[in-house]
Amino acid sequence: MRHRKSGRKLGRNSSHRKAMFRNMVTSLITHGRIETTVAKAKELRPIAEKLVTLAKKNLANEDGTSSPTRVAAIREAGKLVRGREALHKLFSDVGDMFVDRPGGYTRIMRTGTRLGDNSEMAIIEFVGYSAENFVDPYAFDDDASDEEQGEAAEA
Repeated sequence: MRHRKSGRKLGRNSSHRKAMFRNMVTSLITHGRIETTVAKAKELRPIAEKLVTLAKKNLANEDGTSSPTRVAAIREAGKLVRGREALHKLFSDVGDMFVDRPGGYTRIMRTGTRLGDNSEMAIIEFVGYSAENFVDPYAFDDDASDEEQGEAAEA
């Protein structure tokens, strides 16, 4: 019997689950919202909320300096967040966004079922999500002309 065992296995071994959630939380911080299955979203929520709380409690000082506890918090979050850009975004933008909020930083919205296997799908996003706050660093610039994009591709 599986009484009092927390967490879902999601058909993966422990290292695969850990890597998957690290990738998912990094994508959530970078993009502000991601679409995944309901079970994965429910498992991702506590991980993301703990990281936001860690970032919120360790914001930069007014003079821009970092305290030793902030450095330790950044290193602790670095265990779960991949990439310096996402880590910087967590401690600057996302942490500032939720300063006055006591919890509940994410929401899960069910979107229906997936065509291939009929899995329940959901969007997990930060509560104050807006596309302006979360800009995709890898997206093409729509304002750039076709010549500029062609020259950049040739270089």
